[in-house]
This record gives sequence, structure tokens and C-alpha cells, in this order.
Amino acid sequence: MAKTPASALTHLDAAGRPAMVDVSAKPVTARQAVATCKVAFPKAVAAQLRASGLRSAKGGIVDTAIIAGTLAVKRTHELIPFCHPLPIDGCRIAIDWQGETALRIECSVRTTHRTGVEMEAMTGATVAALTVYDMCKALSHAIVIGPARLLGKRGGKRDIGTC
Repeated sequence: MAKTPASALTHLDAAGRPAMVDVSAKPVTARQAVATCKVAFPKAVAAQLRASGLRSAKGGIVDTAIIAGTLAVKRTHELIPFCHPLPIDGCRIAIDWQGETALRIECSVRTTHRTGVEMEAMTGATVAALTVYDMCKALSHAIVIGPARLLGKRGGKRDIGTC
């Protein structure tokens, strides 16, 4: 794998030390990012969850995961050291079956600011997936989370993927 030059990493200062990016000179624009994460269950567990309407002894799995993911989006800057605190204009989390044994979680986040919301979307999707795991772990510890990935972003210097 090719090594990325330190000068290309935005979270390093001239001395190579960690630093938050100064976004004060960037224009304020509408920004959006969409991320996804998968939660795969053993076949018997998936069948049990389908039969229960995605409810566990702890309550409604999907509703709880949506709430947890949304809270995580709003607190991303507290979890990831160099993320800027952002005003979140919108957050939508969708969770549905992907095939017979996996849930697909998609998190879409919007802001109007000087920096994007990719990390917020990734954090929302993965925390929602962790919440699903937490609510289902009594059924099995063979539940697998991932992959998690950015599907797209809009606004800023360049658009990537689809939002």
C-alpha cells in the first residue's frame, strides 16, 4: 500500500503534530453525507428477530437504534477528537432487512456550515449498529457488524458518491 505523505493529511500541523483543521476561511455551504453499516445475524437469530417484529427483551430494536444513532450524530465532535461541533439541520436513519439475515442501516445527515458531515453520518450508522448488537447480544454473540462505509457526500470542495 502506498504511504500517504504527511503533508496530505489535514489533521497534522507543519511540525507533524495533531491539529484541528482551521475552517474559518471556508465558505458556508449546504453539506450532506450518507453512510451505511450492516449487522449480520446467525440464521436462527435472524428468524427469531423476524418472528418478533424486531423486538427484544429490551424493547423495539429499530426505534432504539434510530434514537441512539441520532444522538451519536449530534455528539460526534465529543467522540472524534478533531471533528468540529456542527449545527445538525437534519438526520435520517433508515433500518431494513438486507436479505434474510442482515439489517442495513443508512444514516443521512445535513448541515449548512464550513465543514462536512461525513464523520457524523459514519458515527450515526455505526452507533445504530452497535445498539442493534447490544439489544440482540442475549440471543447470540456471533452477530457481526460491518462493513461501515461512506456512500456519498455533497457540498464543499468535491462531491463523492451519491446522497
